[in-house]
Amino acid sequence: MQAEERHFTLRLAQDSRDLAAAQRLRYRVFVQELGADGPLVDHQAQLERDAFDAVFDHLLLIDTRRDAAALEDVVGVYRLLPGAKLTMGQQFYSEDEFDLTALRASGRKLLELGRSCVHPDYRGGSAMLHLWNALADYVLARGIEVMFGAASFHGTDVQALAQPLAYLHHKHLAPEVLRVRAIGPNALPMDLVSEGDLDRRAAMLGTPALIKAYLRLGGFVGDGAYIDHAFNTTDVCLVMDTGLMSARHRQFYERKKAPEA
Repeated sequence: MQAEERHFTLRLAQDSRDLAAAQRLRYRVFVQELGADGPLVDHQAQLERDAFDAVFDHLLLIDTRRDAAALEDVVGVYRLLPGAKLTMGQQFYSEDEFDLTALRASGRKLLELGRSCVHPDYRGGSAMLHLWNALADYVLARGIEVMFGAASFHGTDVQALAQPLAYLHHKHLAPEVLRVRAIGPNALPMDLVSEGDLDRRAAMLGTPALIKAYLRLGGFVGDGAYIDHAFNTTDVCLVMDTGLMSARHRQFYERKKAPEA
């Protein structure tokens, strides 16, 4: 075990301090690094937050050597919302961008994923492996059947993203029974390049590592992308049905290997 790993703790957020530490890390990554903003972002306190934080579980990777009082100990975050936690009338976070009717009508046990991030000092090491292992434990313990969530390409220049978006549409579109759809004035089609004109190498180079990791596990994307100007991203909705995983993908997942960060 590496020396760093002896100082890692993984757990769900337990109180308001834990949540604030998660929001501090999200501010560093999404606001300071990627240029995001929003009505509930607190620039003075350096907290990236929204109205959904009270509903989600927050999976935390903590480095016990760092200053907890200064909210600097959380170095990795995953935000998780089991469908079973929603009450009548509540919606998933991604329903502002995607029509989730197909998933809601499936009767399956759903889990929405989001706000995944790692402190820049911990990228390229074992941090994402630990988060991935803990996520797998969370999913398996609750019998989750379908995971989904908005996944982002940095930037809103659609033409610059034409190859990766079109590749996802032509090669990894979700089956109709699970096919969510981008909605609203910021929605756009993903088939910006014909299948015959796809450049696979350019598409893969332009696709974030986390999206590629979920595709390797047998994941799909919904129909259409969504331009999120507040977060300076172009979003797709990833969907992964654990019941449709091939034997190879299931073994990969149940061994709890990590996506590349």
